[in-house]
Amino acid sequence: MKMIGEIMQIFLVRHGEVLSNKLKHYNYENEELNETGIEQAKVLGEKIKDLNFDVIFSSPLIRAKQTAEIINNNNLNIIYDERLRERKVGDLAGKPLSFTKREEYWNYNTSCFYGTEESIKDFFKRIFNFLDELKTLDFDKVLIVSHSGVSKAFSAYFEGLKDGMFLNRGLPNGEIIKYIL
Repeated sequence: MKMIGEIMQIFLVRHGEVLSNKLKHYNYENEELNETGIEQAKVLGEKIKDLNFDVIFSSPLIRAKQTAEIINNNNLNIIYDERLRERKVGDLAGKPLSFTKREEYWNYNTSCFYGTEESIKDFFKRIFNFLDELKTLDFDKVLIVSHSGVSKAFSAYFEGLKDGMFLNRGLPNGEIIKYIL
């Protein structure tokens, strides 16, 4: 375990593909991985098999849970944390992504809202809260399985808000990125 002042390595993974991703629609809250998503998770599991994580945190949504289970090479206990859920899309679920102005939907400084979705500021606040708490825990190497929106919030946390535009700052399905906390 890490000593005070030492770094924590965080590996963030986006779940494998689901039908909504393939169709370019807003996700329904709980969707299972499709065949491509299962294969992406298997490939990712092979890619990370030699990394010895202390803990795995995951979104409780089915697509993330399935991905976490597939890539859990060392049979670690998976901690499901509600804060790692995808941004709540509300009435947008199942609608084509083109239904909204995507740049505006992922603009941190927007005043535009599309129905009942979670605001980007509330969403980022939830993710930042998780990361602030993670800093206080005694782990060297952490695996987090979550969603594209969560990877956008991680980008904001570790790289700053920059221009506030987050549309192109998310991970593709089945990909991984490393951060130092």
